[in-house]
Amino acid sequence: MSFMDKDFLLSSEAAKVLYHEHAEKMPIYDFHNHLSPKDIAEHRKFHDLTELWLEGDHYKWRAMRANGVEEKYVTGDAPAYEKFLKWAETVPKLAGSPLFHWTHLELQRYFNITKVLSPSTAKAIWDQTKQLMEGPGYDTVSLLEKMNVKVLCTTDDPADDLFWHKKIREDSTIPFKVLPSFRPDKYLWNNVQADARLCQAVKAGSINAALEKSLEYFCENGCKGSDHGFEAFPYYDEEPGFSDLIHLLGELYAKHGIVMQMHLGPIRNNVPSLMANYGPDAGADSVGVTTDPFALSRFLGELEERDLLPRTILYCLDPADNAKLCTMAGNFAPKVQFGAAWWFNDHIRGIRKQLDELMEQGQLAASVGMLTDSRSFTSFPRHEYFRRILCARLGELVESGEYPNDTQTLGKIVEDICYNNARNFF
Repeated sequence: MSFMDKDFLLSSEAAKVLYHEHAEKMPIYDFHNHLSPKDIAEHRKFHDLTELWLEGDHYKWRAMRANGVEEKYVTGDAPAYEKFLKWAETVPKLAGSPLFHWTHLELQRYFNITKVLSPSTAKAIWDQTKQLMEGPGYDTVSLLEKMNVKVLCTTDDPADDLFWHKKIREDSTIPFKVLPSFRPDKYLWNNVQADARLCQAVKAGSINAALEKSLEYFCENGCKGSDHGFEAFPYYDEEPGFSDLIHLLGELYAKHGIVMQMHLGPIRNNVPSLMANYGPDAGADSVGVTTDPFALSRFLGELEERDLLPRTILYCLDPADNAKLCTMAGNFAPKVQFGAAWWFNDHIRGIRKQLDELMEQGQLAASVGMLTDSRSFTSFPRHEYFRRILCARLGELVESGEYPNDTQTLGKIVEDICYNNARNFF
């Protein structure tokens, strides 16, 4: 079998038809990522694979640390090529890891390189990619256009003036939409300094008024979604201020037609030395307890009771809790969705589990599909990875006789999951 060829992961004829005739052609609606709008507005150009791959990708950093790589080659000040060599030494040891697959999909899709990255091929790959990046096609806008991105939603602080989003809208050479997303987490926990800064930024007298005013401003600038990351969700527990604010935001999202995304269950920034020396998002996070399902039920139910439940996506970090969130979403369907396999689940097994949960407890055909949740401008082959796994799973249903070989119906399901459902949901 050829290594990661055109039929990679597609083990049946039905899967190959679904992917090549339906999934492959669909554009991308990436409704949650951490890309820099400034980098897009300025058409930032990358010069080598260290800039492109290792500058801010904590997925790769974790793998390098697990390989015993010193921190100076990870987030430190080692020379660019030396950092890349350490990544090249790490990659061959990642058998079965999505990082191994993503690395080689990115080499293929962006550089047309089919070599396997290893210490022996590192110099040739470095030189070839560096030469290509000196020419056109390797700025942020070109990289996104190459992957057929139509819409992407960044993650933005409510205090942001959205200057760079405005610059993007004014640039007629950018052929896709870049929309802000409202991320108010830091303002939900009685953070006096943060609250004061937001109130000053939007000229409001209280945090409630400031969040409402900021959201209205975001909506005026194209916002379609919000995003929340919760280590815990203490609705009506020991955080009455939190409960009041998150309920207010739910009402405001419903009023303005904003999708509420809830990422549930990470334990963030576990390593004190990394937090002190680098800061957050250094790749020292782990799986925690998803949430109290009774608290989540009460929150969604109280909004629904007043006809103020916004369209919502629930993301689960602990795969053991997939059924909890999938069935909770099903209670409030179609307004509430069970979201894509997230973060530590973003691999073949995790994606398959999420798809199976939707097939068994919800409706897979209604899924809004995949997102990158990434800081890397070359992360978009992850959509291809998801699409191949999706088509392979549906192909298995055909091969086992669990579903008829109805390419028309299955093809429509695939196209909807890949793009149409997200476009309509947002």
